Amino acid sequence: MNKFKYLFCALLLLSPLAWGAEDFKVLSFHDIVQKMDVNSEPDDVTADNLINYFSWLKANGYSVVSIQDVINAKKGGKPLPDRAIVLTFDDGYKSFYTYVLPLLKAFNYQATLAIVGSWLEVPENGKVFYAGKQVPRSKFLSLKELREISQSGLVEIASHTYDLHHGILGNKEGNDMPALTTFEYNPKTNQYESDTHYLSRIQSDLSRNNAWIKRETGKSPRIIVWPYGRYNSAAQKMAKNLGMDVAITLDDGENIELQAEDSIRRIYLIDNPGIDDFVANLREHPPALQRVMHVDLDYVYDKDPVQQEKNLGSLIDRVITSGVTTVYLQAFSDDDGKGVAKSLYFKNSYLPVKADLFGRASWQLKTRAGVRVFAWMPLLAFNPGPEKLRDLDVVQSSDGSKGIGYLRLSPFSERSRQFIKGIYTDLGRYANFEGILIHDDATLSDKEDASAPALQYYAKNWGLPANIETINQNPAYKEKWYKAKTQMLTQFSIDMKEAAQQYRKPISLARNYYAEVALNPQSEEWFAQSLPNGLQNYNWVALMAMPYMEKAKNPSQWLNRLVSETQSLPLADQKLLYELQAKNWRTDTPIPTEELSSWMRTMRIKGIHNFGYYPDDQFTNNPNIELLKEELSAKAALQ
Repeated sequence: MNKFKYLFCALLLLSPLAWGAEDFKVLSFHDIVQKMDVNSEPDDVTADNLINYFSWLKANGYSVVSIQDVINAKKGGKPLPDRAIVLTFDDGYKSFYTYVLPLLKAFNYQATLAIVGSWLEVPENGKVFYAGKQVPRSKFLSLKELREISQSGLVEIASHTYDLHHGILGNKEGNDMPALTTFEYNPKTNQYESDTHYLSRIQSDLSRNNAWIKRETGKSPRIIVWPYGRYNSAAQKMAKNLGMDVAITLDDGENIELQAEDSIRRIYLIDNPGIDDFVANLREHPPALQRVMHVDLDYVYDKDPVQQEKNLGSLIDRVITSGVTTVYLQAFSDDDGKGVAKSLYFKNSYLPVKADLFGRASWQLKTRAGVRVFAWMPLLAFNPGPEKLRDLDVVQSSDGSKGIGYLRLSPFSERSRQFIKGIYTDLGRYANFEGILIHDDATLSDKEDASAPALQYYAKNWGLPANIETINQNPAYKEKWYKAKTQMLTQFSIDMKEAAQQYRKPISLARNYYAEVALNPQSEEWFAQSLPNGLQNYNWVALMAMPYMEKAKNPSQWLNRLVSETQSLPLADQKLLYELQAKNWRTDTPIPTEELSSWMRTMRIKGIHNFGYYPDDQFTNNPNIELLKEELSAKAALQ
């Protein structure tokens, strides 16, 4: 089986939303076969089923449109028809000529065909390195067939890269990862390729495929279809510079007419769906379900590499048993439990690397456990040591106290911001993951930040006095100040996601919020956090629903109150995730699994499907995963 073809695609939760009048959906097909057998790939579709799909679309009022129709509508031309569908076929299989082209002619449908130049450039009697093995060149279109397809008037030829539809070595442990988004690791030098080499490699490939397609078809492609649906901002920019303004992905969600042309989403068809399942893909689905295990990578790390690998294997087995959809995986080291990153678990140029472990663990969790992995990262709480700290600015309190408790770099200091941005850029450069979880350090108290750069920022950008005491004495100033700080932290976290997306895209963004923010209207002033603001700006809001941490006398009543006061918020049913505690840090004892399960059961009874827990201790089996999975597993939502 092609181990790259499905690594990312199988992880995507396809949840297309209800169609608006100007929306469109894109279907992703691959090889079309006469019948399925033991050698079939998961994304193969039988010719009979393809006929059934096309017939059903025609009979039920769906309109198959071209990418050009989408572009015209975006530019103010003819609007898209209701129930607009775009057909795409990847990889350039022989079956496109044999089965698809005759059907397109019969139904008068248009389609996009994405071509990998290096595969089709192989001589007719040769072999193509495909899916990790050598396969006959005859599996793919001949050049004569490609030209006939291009001249049919029904098919637009897109670039699928020249030779990036495969994996390359991504770490010293030997994991192959998608060539387009991976900095190649050289085991001989123990080094990753440089930025210059990486960018040159991608630029050369995209240019070569464009030239090859133009030579063989007479037309340069204006569409790029990213292999495995993975891409980044750097590659997007290169593609646009080469004239490929349209990019087709495998991102989640709907396509709307005003959506950017460089991020068109698709429905990825697998398992040769029957007509009922095919129709279900087109119709409205509930929002994606989130069940989360929040994991300390410190528990996995060991100085002994053999023991560390055993620990990782144990974690993966545990995640599989749990049935969760997502793992929030620690990407920084927190040896002293203070929540401040002094070293990281990925290669970077800013803090010591405790071990290059995050990328390995993330990749194994995705490919073996089939979960989405979010890199759990501080936003401000980085301590590079006394020498480097002298060249940075830290958050200060107006009364000289430590304020909220974390040592944090000031988001108002340009040099501190650039330091943090560099860390996030390296996270995207050297690790494989789907999302980022912002740590609970993303907060500023009602006495912070009193650092010199912050005070200057308030005066210059917000028109406030450069003195916190003066600000707090004026109610209007005070409200303007804490609301501006709330938005500042939100925007800064989004900026850090964008930094990571320079080399890895798309990235979902989640953030931990304190429960007090939900329960006390005045708490925004104390924390610079706002739940409505978070729900508006993030993919997920991970609310710390931890009653013992909040000294609740009756934990169940406290949780009921938390749910009742948050579920009425706009977007809460789609984006709010309740993160329950599996340990009582005040007594340093585990929460009994039965109690944690009862909290999850209460969530389910109330119709809440997005929740998880922290921490997980694989060595003591706390919580007891066999018991907890009855409530935690995504399958439990169906029971």
